[in-house]
Amino acid sequence: MAGAGGRSSLSVPAEVEGLLRELAPQVLGLLARRFGDFSTAEDAVQEALLAAATRWPRDGVPANPRGWLAQTATRRMIDVWRSDQARTARERLVATEPPPDALDEDDTLLVLLMCCHPSLTPASAIALTLRAVGGLTTAEVAAAFLVPEPTMGQRISRAKRTVADAGVPFALPTPDELPARLRSVRHVLYLVFNEGYAATGGPDLHRSELTDEAVRLTRLLHRLRPDDGETTALLALMLLDDARRPARTDAAGHLVPLPDQDRSLWDRALVAEGTALLDESVRVGPVGEYQLQAAIASLHDHAPRAQDTDWPQIVALYELLEEVTRNPVVTVNRAVATAMVHGPRAGLAALDGVELPGHRLEAVRAHLHETAGDTAEALAHYAAAIARATSVPEREHLTARAARLRASTSPPPPLPPRG
Repeated sequence: MAGAGGRSSLSVPAEVEGLLRELAPQVLGLLARRFGDFSTAEDAVQEALLAAATRWPRDGVPANPRGWLAQTATRRMIDVWRSDQARTARERLVATEPPPDALDEDDTLLVLLMCCHPSLTPASAIALTLRAVGGLTTAEVAAAFLVPEPTMGQRISRAKRTVADAGVPFALPTPDELPARLRSVRHVLYLVFNEGYAATGGPDLHRSELTDEAVRLTRLLHRLRPDDGETTALLALMLLDDARRPARTDAAGHLVPLPDQDRSLWDRALVAEGTALLDESVRVGPVGEYQLQAAIASLHDHAPRAQDTDWPQIVALYELLEEVTRNPVVTVNRAVATAMVHGPRAGLAALDGVELPGHRLEAVRAHLHETAGDTAEALAHYAAAIARATSVPEREHLTARAARLRASTSPPPPLPPRG
């Protein structure tokens, strides 16, 4: 299992695993705030989680599980510090501190803010967030992103050093600093969700462990900051997108495009919750990028059939989103929507001058040329997209599309000679 602290070889009851996932960032926040040593605190909490995963299923969950974890992690930190030159001063600090039984839930937000510090690259911030707040081990984070465990270990170590070298106090940012820091947190959670929703590599289209963890952490952030409209909208977007997960692949794991999906398989409870959150986000804050994306997802989710989709409204929302983000991915998506309203030539025109790494741009150009009847151009772009695709399901889907197009335009085989 992949639980808090990454106890993949242990059989941990689901209720214990859920409790440890919830408590891990709270305890980490408490220790890092009290002792000012994020890296040592994070290692100590991981060991405390492992001890709890071993003992609690056997001995029962203690009456004060947070206090148990905090005491265990604190003892581990003291053991480490005893070999330090500054052990006397640090042990004096521990002796004068109150017992670790009063935990502030905002400590979890502090850990999120620390892990998503602007000085970190998105890749480092994602790794550190999943390790420190999500409770995944280095091996689990490495597996999720298809890199060797030593590589991910180095990335996480560098991230912790960067946070330490930045000298950022472990405290909530000032009111002036908080909006920017929350933007960083939302961006990291959005990237985690996207990697799970459409994995950039490997044999599976999506990685449910990443989407589930992104939703869990975003729910937590929403609970801690319910008045933040963009956080509310981000949670809405995740739920509205994730509602379509059951229909995005067939029984063999092959990708099923949105127009071809069996909409009866969509999770209507998630659609309803996401829609309510989207409405709530509009009431509590100005319109931002996640609200616009959630509104687009909502239009897709509420169309009974693919042909009922309100494409003109989606085009208008993408135009607004493009103004807000200046993101080429948004431009490519707007081109697809434009083609649905004004035809494939208009969609291709919208792609003029767009540059985007990866296979997505070539795949869209291939589809639009195919729709316009430009067979040779479509096949050329399909070949380029296939060469750049790193996701196995997406590469197989593009290969199948190209093969069907090639077969539909091939001349009939010659008649056999008379016998």
